Amino acid sequence: MTEEAPLPSERRARLIARVRETGSARVSDLSRVLGVTPVTVRRDLALLVADGTLEKVHGGARIPARASGIGAHTGASTGIALPDATSAGGVDQPTIGMVVPSLDYYWPEVIRGARGAAQGAARLILRGASYDVDQVRRQVAALVGDDGGPGVDGLLVAPPVEGPEATELGEWLAGLSLPVVLMERHLAAGPYREPLESVATDHALGAGTAVRHLAERGHRRVGLVASRTSPHTTAVRRGFLAVADELGLDVALDLGTLPVSDAGWAGEAASVLDQCTAAGATALLVHSDREAISLVEQAQERGVRIPADLAVVAYDDEVAGLADPPLTAVRPPRAAIGAGAVELLTRRLGIAGAEADGGNGGDLATGAGADRPVHRIELSPRLIVRASSAFRG
Repeated sequence: MTEEAPLPSERRARLIARVRETGSARVSDLSRVLGVTPVTVRRDLALLVADGTLEKVHGGARIPARASGIGAHTGASTGIALPDATSAGGVDQPTIGMVVPSLDYYWPEVIRGARGAAQGAARLILRGASYDVDQVRRQVAALVGDDGGPGVDGLLVAPPVEGPEATELGEWLAGLSLPVVLMERHLAAGPYREPLESVATDHALGAGTAVRHLAERGHRRVGLVASRTSPHTTAVRRGFLAVADELGLDVALDLGTLPVSDAGWAGEAASVLDQCTAAGATALLVHSDREAISLVEQAQERGVRIPADLAVVAYDDEVAGLADPPLTAVRPPRAAIGAGAVELLTRRLGIAGAEADGGNGGDLATGAGADRPVHRIELSPRLIVRASSAFRG
């Protein structure tokens, strides 16, 4: 005989009883005890937190200390002490999961920005993934906590964005029962292709700024060399071509290359320089720093003078200033990306900026934030001028 599922009111009564028995309870524990999905538990918590019956804590809920004085704080029926929200460990602070594709290039500064913004407001849990859809999904799933993970309150993610698998990943992220903010990415989901919340660099603007700089230096035949594996290349190319066309410059070459870490890079770099010479290009925008530095080194070995014969602007400015000569570079605001993403997420969770949102920060259990519009923030990169693009002559 199949056991009949309890009515929602009965289920919520059992949920409250469980929280009273244990002092506080996690979503994963409540899901197991009640025999329902974590999504159902989170929905119940949303209602119970909204009416003041429960209080949201990291990964679960507790009976509010204010509900019935000392009895509530001690767990009422059991006398088990509840965690103090003001004690060390910040039990009332949300936990933010952060998934980035790399821990050794570009992203460390984004992470530092996020960590600084989260200081005192949220706990940050970091996971390194890759540009692989399946690995990003595994890392996010581990953070969400339905299978006993940490059960984060919100997510910062930099997922792949191209191809059908990336589209499916975007749909899955949008369907999670907690808020998600994308970093340096744009994705849309649902039947109306509604965008996910995001903080990103305007890479097209950055590339266009580099082209304007080269034109100011007197260059009329310019070229673009961009990594085929970078998710920023599409925007960099768009900005480069748009401004070159606006200024009437000749695009002598527009090449996609392997990353410098690939075994085939040496041969590809030689081919790039051959094509640059054949096309008569006098200036290049190279994405990213590592490829730019390698191209400069190989060009110098051929007797090409930088910048007298060939000006070079790098894109990313991770290590461009350490080259010989130091490379002019476009610098995305990496730390501000991380900080801005944390700020968006904490506002969505309702723990910061409540006044700016009209006092309604959204549902703490689900992160719905129904009255807050989706924010898509674009930050401008900076051009850092160095010796590799000095005036010709």
